[in-house]
Amino acid sequence: MAAKKDFYEVLGLNKDASAEEIKKSYRKLAMKYHPDRNPDNPKAEDQFKEAKEAYEILSDDQKRAAYDQYGHAGVDQSAGGAAGFSGAGFGDAFGDIFGDIFGGSRSGGQRNNVYRGADLRYNMEISLEDAAKGSETKIRIPVQASCETCSGSGTKKGKSPVTCTTCGGHGQVRMQQGFFSVQQTCPKCHGTGKIIKEEDKCGTCNGAGRMKTNKTLSVKIPAGVDEGDRIRLTGEGEAGVNGGPTGDLYVVIHLKKHDIFERDGGSLHCEMPISFTTAALGGEIEVPTLGGSAKMKIPAETQTGAVFRLRGKGIKPLRSNENGDLMCHVVVETPVKLTDRQKELLREFDTSTQADTGKHSPRAKGWLDKVKDLFE
Repeated sequence: MAAKKDFYEVLGLNKDASAEEIKKSYRKLAMKYHPDRNPDNPKAEDQFKEAKEAYEILSDDQKRAAYDQYGHAGVDQSAGGAAGFSGAGFGDAFGDIFGDIFGGSRSGGQRNNVYRGADLRYNMEISLEDAAKGSETKIRIPVQASCETCSGSGTKKGKSPVTCTTCGGHGQVRMQQGFFSVQQTCPKCHGTGKIIKEEDKCGTCNGAGRMKTNKTLSVKIPAGVDEGDRIRLTGEGEAGVNGGPTGDLYVVIHLKKHDIFERDGGSLHCEMPISFTTAALGGEIEVPTLGGSAKMKIPAETQTGAVFRLRGKGIKPLRSNENGDLMCHVVVETPVKLTDRQKELLREFDTSTQADTGKHSPRAKGWLDKVKDLFE
């Protein structure tokens, strides 16, 4: 069996090291070599055990004195091996390290578990017009607000919380699980170290310090907001716990479906139906915009699917200095509910164009040629 290392050497200390230096060195090594932090390093567990055994001996005055005088022979029997874990000093140090590794904390005095209030979300649906020019509206939201009767203390006037009898005001309780001493949040005071007697609780909030209520807020919607944008109202969320800061309210913007326009960033898109005659001969039509109406010239022989741009007739996005464009998508409308005379005129027109289909209907002629080639 390999000889055990010198305990002072294991902890990297001189023999005149103070109790605080011993504890500090052990905590550093335990955090470095803890098995949970080194799952793929089997040697780390051995180093962790060495440091643990060294600390158990050197943190106990009687065991340290025996070790200083007789070495390992002086503590083998009295220490009961390296797995004693029974010393009060070791329990305290391990509790500190356990908290450092896993996110817990210890305190020799009262814990003031102060928590920030929860953030809230409000979904607001607005029109495209309001998104483009901005607006101001009022909303009503349910929140957890500080109790006005007790000002958030949870106690009656002239009363105050008392020290928790379960944890003695520490906010933590220590439980022994085999060789390990585990520290947990006190289940009675929930870590605050204080409790309110039943007879001292505020009659309005029953000791909670907060109450559900509704409040009305004014929300300014900046011009150019888009789908999914968030407006932050600082301090308008839920009240904090034990005097903690209030959370924030986030108003999330959703755009209502518009009858004419579809938005794409700063651009607006719309379908623009035109008559068969206008498409064939050309002309001028009136196009709607968010700011009124505009004139647009349609060139002769315009086909369905053609897109015309009206520059600057879109929306100025929230983080831009320029307006987007309005994109008008042409749809040639087929006449309906024709009279007999109108039908007769259309047949005459169709007959007049059949003599030279390629000239008057180039797309149809091209398509027919491709079909012919396919079957041949």
